[in-house]
Amino acid sequence: MKQPPLVPPALCGILLLLAVIFTVSYVVGAATGPVAPGMHRSGTSGEGGGGTDVGDMGDMGMRHGSGG
Repeated sequence: MKQPPLVPPALCGILLLLAVIFTVSYVVGAATGPVAPGMHRSGTSGEGGGGTDVGDMGDMGMRHGSGG
C-alpha cells in the first residue's frame, strides 16, 4: 500500500504562491523606490524639523479614550 505524502500538495502550492507573491512585491517595490523621498524619521537628520514629536501635538498627546 502506498503511503500518503508527508506534506499535502495543496500546502506546497500555497507556500509556493506566497513566495512568488512576496518576491514580486519586493522586486516591484525596489524598482519604484521610496514613496516619499523627502520624508525622514525624526532624530535621524541633524535638521530636527521634519518629524512630529509629543511637544508639537499640544494637548492631544495627553487624552485617551472618548471621554473628556
